[in-house]
Amino acid sequence: MAEAEESPGDPGTASPRPLFAGLSDISISQDIPVEGEITIPIRSRIREFDSSTLNESVHSTIMRDLKAVGKKFMHVLYPRKSNTLLRDWDLWGPLILCVTLALMLQRDSADSEKDGGPQFAEVFVIVWFGAVTITLNSKLLGGNISFFQSLCVLGYCILPLTVAMLICRLVLLAGPGPVNFMVRLFVVIVMFAWSIVASTAFLADSQPPNRRALAVYPVFLFYFVISWMILTFTPQ
Repeated sequence: MAEAEESPGDPGTASPRPLFAGLSDISISQDIPVEGEITIPIRSRIREFDSSTLNESVHSTIMRDLKAVGKKFMHVLYPRKSNTLLRDWDLWGPLILCVTLALMLQRDSADSEKDGGPQFAEVFVIVWFGAVTITLNSKLLGGNISFFQSLCVLGYCILPLTVAMLICRLVLLAGPGPVNFMVRLFVVIVMFAWSIVASTAFLADSQPPNRRALAVYPVFLFYFVISWMILTFTPQ
């Protein structure tokens, strides 16, 4: 029996076409570049070198940090809604203020182990434990601020109370009396209100609108305790 002739138009009997058969017909134009560079541009290298702090001197690093701390102090002295303390947070300023306040709250006693030491530790623990407690409360209430950002704001806002403590120490040099107490009371109240306004200006927007009062109330107690310690301080 004769073998049937293969029909070119029959799809059932057509031979399969190779997968990459058409690639041989594709030609690359000579005008299209097929080479490139993977090196970093010189301007990017210079910009990256300038922003790096690994090659700067110790003096430059210290001055840069001091300028950053000074700018944050200015934001506290002139409270306004700003994200500077939240974006570029640090704990150098709060540490300096806490140590300064603790040193000024020490009594001038001959027995430093009995009077001076515990007061320094007391102030140090109250400030940091209170700041940590307020931060945890803020997080539990649903605040969108990080742990260290809250510590930074609460610590920097102690600046007005530290100034109040310095003024009270100077006023106490004139001796005790009702006028002396009234002056110290006025200074402490003003600086207490200043700390509250400065801290709420940075922290209020980070809390849900229906829970801001619950977040501000511990801040009020925190600065009130520090203000009471300043007002009731006596040199001896």
